[in-house]
Amino acid sequence: MFGITPSARLRPSPYYEATLAEGVCAFTTYNHMLMPTSYGNPLEEYWRLINGVSQWDVAVERQVQLRGPDAGRLAQILAPRDLSSCKVGQGKYVPLVNHQGVLINDPICLKLADDLYWLSIADSNIWFWASAIAAERGLRVDVSEPDVSPLAIQGPKAEDVVAHLCGDWVRGLKYFWFREFDLGGIPLVVARSGWSKQGGFELYLRDGSQGTKLWNLVKEAGQPWGIGPGNPNWSERVESGLISFGGDTDGQTNPYEVRMGKYVDLHVPDDTVGIQALRRISAAGPKRHSLGIILDAGDPVSPGFSWNPIYKDGVKVGDLTNCVFSIRVQKNLGFALISRDCVVGDRVQAMVGGVMQSGVLTELPFV
Repeated sequence: MFGITPSARLRPSPYYEATLAEGVCAFTTYNHMLMPTSYGNPLEEYWRLINGVSQWDVAVERQVQLRGPDAGRLAQILAPRDLSSCKVGQGKYVPLVNHQGVLINDPICLKLADDLYWLSIADSNIWFWASAIAAERGLRVDVSEPDVSPLAIQGPKAEDVVAHLCGDWVRGLKYFWFREFDLGGIPLVVARSGWSKQGGFELYLRDGSQGTKLWNLVKEAGQPWGIGPGNPNWSERVESGLISFGGDTDGQTNPYEVRMGKYVDLHVPDDTVGIQALRRISAAGPKRHSLGIILDAGDPVSPGFSWNPIYKDGVKVGDLTNCVFSIRVQKNLGFALISRDCVVGDRVQAMVGGVMQSGVLTELPFV
């Protein structure tokens, strides 16, 4: 049993006390915060997400706020996706890259007003990056991390729970669209979004002092549909083909290698960070691509903490970036970031847990 040493560098979320009361038994670190990863019954938590509804503490999904007359311009400079048609109340998935076209985050960009945007980020310090770009360009924009902490409600019954909690208007929200809402004095942004393919919503809490209150209101509202605690589920996300920035990407990964090319618009302004590099990569073609791999091994395998090399005919051709025993497929599945010379149907071998495992490359998603 390992403990967590409290530190000013490691922040608990507004839902921390509520998750303790729910029986959380494991955390990981993400954006210098604690994120629950288990409540002690992985199968129950998995099937609750697949068949019912689950509530997640995802306050680690921090917001980088851009506020000011040049907020929209900064958002477009940072994002190689065309944001010109983005409306107030709309979010868009955007790959962020550095000047070499290397992926550094993949947030949802939410437009709250013409002069106010949020970047709902994955695990990296985009606040620093955005601040530096804004200062270099002399833009009139304040970059900050606001008091905003998402709570996810995911699963096929999530819509019923959120409608019961907030009103039937939520049923009309399109994917990645959102609306500001006051829930009995709790200020929220309610968005149809979330890191699963089972459908759901994220409630962006705008007052961290009310985390436990919001958690308990969601829990109470979800009782008729059997709601329970959960977390971004590793098995479900692999089955669904969802890329994890920093987990399935390395220091050279560009969007085209990990199925994000459709979110790159090469016609965006020339001053967009990394667009010149992305144009070159697009013209030449990426060297790697992301495929699925199904291992022959019948028993669950443990990939460990790092990527595992993949070989074809004795030559290293890529890496196994994740691996999980799929509950629905009943096989060991993973993602291969692999040479474009390798294609679906190829037989390969991966060194997993010190043992060479054979498998076959396949399309994503698995389910």
